[in-house]
Amino acid sequence: MKQQNWNAQEYAKHSKGQEIWAKELIAKLALKGSENILDVGCGDGKVTALLAGMTEGEVVGIDKSETMIDFAQNSHANIEFSVMDARRLRFENRFDVVFSNASLHWIDDHEAVLQGIKKALRSKGRVVLQFGGYGTAKEILEVIERLINERYMEYFRDFKFPYNFPHSNAYKALLESVGFEEIEATLIPKDMIHENIEAFKGWIRTTWFPYTDRLPQHMIESFIDAFVKEYLGVRPLDSAGRVHVDMVRLEVRATR
Repeated sequence: MKQQNWNAQEYAKHSKGQEIWAKELIAKLALKGSENILDVGCGDGKVTALLAGMTEGEVVGIDKSETMIDFAQNSHANIEFSVMDARRLRFENRFDVVFSNASLHWIDDHEAVLQGIKKALRSKGRVVLQFGGYGTAKEILEVIERLINERYMEYFRDFKFPYNFPHSNAYKALLESVGFEEIEATLIPKDMIHENIEAFKGWIRTTWFPYTDRLPQHMIESFIDAFVKEYLGVRPLDSAGRVHVDMVRLEVRATR
């Protein structure tokens, strides 16, 4: 199997939905303009840059992917970025807000993440997270599973589901066990819209690579084509030629 990795340039082109949701979440922060902010799973850095434009405090972006951090640092030279695993944060009593959008569903051990976030926060600091929650991309996953079972099973025999989509009740309990207060965790349905079929394919290539990485290189595009055909049979294009995906976000707020 090939090494899974992010294509930062492709992600920057095909992450419009994630950026829209990040802006909505940032608006809910009600920043005063002096906060120190940590962006966990900052990806290509464009959301970190939005945060940096809203405060005179320190803003730091971290991501496990060296490719993403290189891209972010080259795009936003005035912001501090660091390669760091969210399960092993190396900050203490430094931030007023820890923010994360569309990244933590890639991580299995959220207890380690939350312990690190709590340590990174100052007293009464806030954590605001949004990521894939229980029930998200249900039709996407059903179509992929059916396609694999019908045509590609030989490449997926030892495959492990690569995402973590928790339920709100379980996440509240986890936050309580770590010692957070003023806890909110809510599942929010979202309609992800791709402007056309090519944009949809770009999203599949850049964010569903745990599946495509299982395949020989010469089979990847035919797999994506077959998947898109199957998916559009379930969810046809709208009248404007756009592709819709039913997503569910888990939005989390808590205070140290």
